[in-house]
Amino acid sequence: MKRIEGGLCAVKNVKTAGACEENYGVAIIHYPNCNVSGVFTTNKVQAAPIMVTKKAVKNGKLSAIVANSGNANCFTGREGIENAEHMASQVAKNLNIPQEDVAVASTGIIGRQLPLPEISNLIDDALRRLDNSREASRSAAEAIMTTDTYPKEYAVKTHLKNGQKICIGGIAKGSGMIAPNMATMLSFITTDIEASPEELEKSLLKAVDKTFNMVVVDGDQSTNDTVLIMSRPGQGKIDENFQEALEHLCAKLAKMMAHDGEGATKFMEVKVKGAQTSDDAKKAAKSVVTSPLVKTALFGADPNWGRIIAAVGYSGAKIDENTISVRLEDMERLVDVVSHGKILAIEGTEKLELAESIMEREEIKITIDLALGKYEATAYGCDLSYDYVRINSEYST
Repeated sequence: MKRIEGGLCAVKNVKTAGACEENYGVAIIHYPNCNVSGVFTTNKVQAAPIMVTKKAVKNGKLSAIVANSGNANCFTGREGIENAEHMASQVAKNLNIPQEDVAVASTGIIGRQLPLPEISNLIDDALRRLDNSREASRSAAEAIMTTDTYPKEYAVKTHLKNGQKICIGGIAKGSGMIAPNMATMLSFITTDIEASPEELEKSLLKAVDKTFNMVVVDGDQSTNDTVLIMSRPGQGKIDENFQEALEHLCAKLAKMMAHDGEGATKFMEVKVKGAQTSDDAKKAAKSVVTSPLVKTALFGADPNWGRIIAAVGYSGAKIDENTISVRLEDMERLVDVVSHGKILAIEGTEKLELAESIMEREEIKITIDLALGKYEATAYGCDLSYDYVRINSEYST
């Protein structure tokens, strides 16, 4: 597996474009007659574009995606549905494809009607500039940003077990309202593998469960989460090599979102191992990255192992306080602060000094060994800073 340039356009027959003006943006992805599968928010309040897109991908076929930023088109009633359908219709007419082959996605402020004239103008602008190029993919990634501070895209090339070369490219957005079971996130993935919708669904669900479902910025779950994967029509080609590459790409995009959390100054990767079940490992890892007390300790460079232990304790995972161990790491150093229930980083020790030094770094890895089984899981998160409060207090003004 090798990282390559091009993002979505690493797949040669994909054309993309983005257009932005003031507080709004529109991205368009054109992948004619592709197979598709999607994963969506589990929030019971679901935005209008989610409803439209679920219908569009129901038969496993798609030709285009149109996504806007700046307005979530959520909690907007029948008018919101009509506006989402209008976006699909506008793209379909221009590309000469059926309207039901166009997916729609939105991100932004909830509860306000879509400013359709502005969005329609941006759709026209993006349609005029559709292209298969590195710059076109980047413009699409930039167009779906809201509070993101940088565009998120990634692409890889791998070989299937039969020797065939396969490319996978993706873009994502997400900075706030990021909680387990995805986030305020949109992610669109293209690949030139031949796969059926059923194969894509199985592969995507597995990848999302290990990556996007393991990201936490603030613990709030969005109404608009959408992940779509598009491939060439066919079946029977997905194997372990493809799955590994897809999970790698999704993990890279997920980590970018955690790094770019609203107001974040630090990134944390929390690995839980030695759990009795896979579910226990996931619960414990998510609990730690979600904990406001752990997140504020991270911001304050405080190696507060007690907060980590407490978060694991209320996660619902089975633990034994006599077997649990906690390790802190940066890119160069590591220190065991708790080992098999015994506190090692106590006042006046070199271990505590090293732990404090590690917590000053911008990237920290926390490893928790429950020593009860063979299962493990990794979650991604960030600290909780003063700027998070400022950004969200000003968001809709």
